[in-house]
Amino acid sequence: MTKTTPDIPLLIESDEAELRDSGVPSTVHIAKHPLHPLIVTFPIAFLTGTLVTDAAYWFTSDPFWARASFWLLVGGLVTGLVAAATGMSDFLRIGRVREHSAGWAHMVGNIAALTLSAVNLWLRWGNETGAILPTGMIISLFVSAILGITGWYGAELIYRHKVAVIGVGPNRRP
Repeated sequence: MTKTTPDIPLLIESDEAELRDSGVPSTVHIAKHPLHPLIVTFPIAFLTGTLVTDAAYWFTSDPFWARASFWLLVGGLVTGLVAAATGMSDFLRIGRVREHSAGWAHMVGNIAALTLSAVNLWLRWGNETGAILPTGMIISLFVSAILGITGWYGAELIYRHKVAVIGVGPNRRP
């Protein structure tokens, strides 16, 4: 049998058996609909939005944008912790996730993004405008970049490795 999918380790790990497999459901779901992919949209929006409001503050010097960044960080951290809990449940309870570098990169990268965001919030606590340029904005830029990369790996887990889908496949690689 010829291989029809690329296999570029770390970026893309392909397994023909997984492509034919129906997949493994998430461990945190409602009526088999996984919650992690739904919940992650909030911290992604909030934490990347922080970069946008930081830039708006840089261009306008309007303290409104500094306050917006502060509250986006708060919202991003709170919803990020909820998303992390649902994702960690799948990471720990579905062997298939831990068997792929995408699972590890997704988890480690998201922990890094939340940690950097917590540092960013701590720097701004009581100093919303003074902490944005340049440090806060640089951290926001790194967090946005990390989320783009970890989002790629999350999609690899779902679409290529069939994790957190409605299926009856094995918990480990087929």
